[in-house]
Amino acid sequence: MTEEVRNNTTNKPKRDGARPNGPRRDRGNFKEVQKEFQEELLEIARVTRVTAGGRQLRFRAAVVIGNGKGTVGLGTGKAWEVAVAVEKAVRDAKKNLINFPIVDGTLPHDITANFKATTVMIHPANEGTGIIAGGAIRKLVFVSGLKDVIIKRYGGNNPMTNVRAAIKAFSLLKKADSPFLKPKTAPKATPEVAPKADTETTSA
Repeated sequence: MTEEVRNNTTNKPKRDGARPNGPRRDRGNFKEVQKEFQEELLEIARVTRVTAGGRQLRFRAAVVIGNGKGTVGLGTGKAWEVAVAVEKAVRDAKKNLINFPIVDGTLPHDITANFKATTVMIHPANEGTGIIAGGAIRKLVFVSGLKDVIIKRYGGNNPMTNVRAAIKAFSLLKKADSPFLKPKTAPKATPEVAPKADTETTSA
């Protein structure tokens, strides 16, 4: 019996990390599903709620989403876990979408909006300027599809308030051609036609 056991152990292939029958075949060509919206996380905060049983600790997530074509949204969500809170925030953002026009990668005109203590001034920019914005508003502009824009913020430092002020400004934009990028040209002058001289007819 001992000899048979020894023979069986010697005949077994050695495991060197490679499969004996070659590399493992793919069991299907799985492609990653492209998301409809780009997601940017604004902040994650711990919030507590005092109840009769004590304090309950949860997480609050704020997320901005956009499709890169002038559609953006802001949402918040609370849960016991961060991942669940982010998922709830994305679902909430999809319910609060707004659309605004984009002309040649920038905005059609200047706009100013106020929300609580924050004032946001948004200006269109020439091609190649890039995104000149900071903080949470920069994340909103990144997912919106704008390529050249200048944004100035005055007032509060709360990222939620700043983003809401920027979204309010975007919602006030008018759908029109950009006078900033397309200057008005004087209409071509039409040549003046000389008036025909009156000819007198003489009767014989």
